[in-house]
Amino acid sequence: MVLSWKSGGVLLGVVFFAAVMLVKPIGVSTQFVIFDGILWNAVDTTIVQKLETAKKGYASSNAYLNKSGGKYAKNVANPINYSFVFVLAMIGGATLSALLRGGVGREERQMPAVWRKKFGDAVGRRYLVTFLSGVVVLFGARLAGGCTSGHMMSGMMQTAASGYIFSIGMFLTSIPLAIILYKKEA
Repeated sequence: MVLSWKSGGVLLGVVFFAAVMLVKPIGVSTQFVIFDGILWNAVDTTIVQKLETAKKGYASSNAYLNKSGGKYAKNVANPINYSFVFVLAMIGGATLSALLRGGVGREERQMPAVWRKKFGDAVGRRYLVTFLSGVVVLFGARLAGGCTSGHMMSGMMQTAASGYIFSIGMFLTSIPLAIILYKKEA
């Protein structure tokens, strides 16, 4: 079963509304920081320490992980929480969706025709650009203090000014970039 973009949008809105009403707003970019912290803590067990005097019971020598009174440090030490499980479920859901649609090995799914026409058939180049773009987007999300899920979708649903500012900034940069990258040939 393939949903139209309208049906998918309505379904996404219902999921976000339910999450905000029942649990908390959805936002995922922080969980990449938590995952980095988990990996770091696996190599250097001194990066996160249980500390009774800390606001959240945990502290870190890393200023970023020590934010909000050790909230991120606590999540590194105890990663099985709603937000981290939500990100894992997103990955699992995307994998399940791809498998139900017949897998991701088909060339047109790896490389859309618009990309192939503009940049060629090199699959490695497509993956490299996609990866680097993801790094830039994640860096920007952390710089902005949240991602499109947190600021744009959950934030705007709650009428947060930061959500509207983020969305305006995102469209003011992404539309001109798309026009530059995919301009029509004369």
